[in-house]
Formats: sequence, structure tokens, C-alpha cells
Amino acid sequence: MGLADSGARHEPAHRVPAEGHDQCRVENLELPLSYRDVSKKDRQSIVCDTLDRFQMVGKKDLFPTQLSGGQQQLVGIARAVVANPRIILADEPTGNLDTRTSVEVMDIFQKLNEKGITVVLVTHETDITQFSVRNIVFRDGKVSKIVDVGNRKIAAEELPKIPLPMDELES
Repeated sequence: MGLADSGARHEPAHRVPAEGHDQCRVENLELPLSYRDVSKKDRQSIVCDTLDRFQMVGKKDLFPTQLSGGQQQLVGIARAVVANPRIILADEPTGNLDTRTSVEVMDIFQKLNEKGITVVLVTHETDITQFSVRNIVFRDGKVSKIVDVGNRKIAAEELPKIPLPMDELES
């Protein structure tokens, strides 16, 4: 499997390459596609679809510093998946997020996994591990146990149970 087959979501999401700090969401999402020589027209179409899929169309022209932590995480995830990788490496994708946004991120990962994309997620949050199919626990740099999660939580079912943030209730 080559680099073109993978997507990475680094921690934290706003730490994009130096050129990314002065790029809006559209430009950030186009970047991985430009590495693959995707035509400008096709890039624009794919980015529009991705913005819609991640419900980011309304804020597509904002820069990383203008986004909340959750929005930055979503941009990072969208950037990792925009080129349809077969595997996603996600390092602490929910580490700095509120509960609701964390479950929204897990919903995205579960839907991607259902489409056949492998998601390797690194986390220290035990509640987040309950959304996975399999947990591999490391201790002192070695695998200490592998646990198949028999009754995993389904993020889409958990979201209605979590209250909306106050700012969303007011708008």
C-alpha cells in the first residue's frame, strides 16, 4: 500500500503544513488532490461534495484560525478522506473536543469504516474505544492485549442522547 492509498489526521488538526495556515477550507481540502494530479475542475467537484458531506459548506472560506476546535478536527478528517484512501490514521482525533463533537467524529469514522475504509485510531479515551470494532492495547511499546468489541456503541444512535451545545440552541 502506497502513500496515495492512505489519509492521515494529525493532532492537532490546525497543524497543517506551513502553507495551510493561510489557506481556507477549500484550499486545504484541494491540497491532497493536487498531489495526485487531479484536474482543477475535478478537485473543485470533489471538494464541494466533501464540504457538503461534512456539513461545512456555509463556512468554506474560513481559515484555520477562524474555526473552533471541533471545526478544525472536521477539516483535518475531511482532508484525510478527500482522496478516498483505503486506510485512515487518526491520532487523538477527539482529544480536545466536547462529548457531542467527539461522538460526531466517531459517527464519521464508523460510516467510513462501513464503506470499507480501515480506520486506525489512537486514543487515551476509554469512552471513545467503545465505538470501535477492535481495540489493540499497547503497554511499554508492546501489544498487551487485543479485544474484539462485541457490543460496540453506534455513534448515530448515541448522538440524539447528547444535548446540543448552548450556542447551537440559541441560533
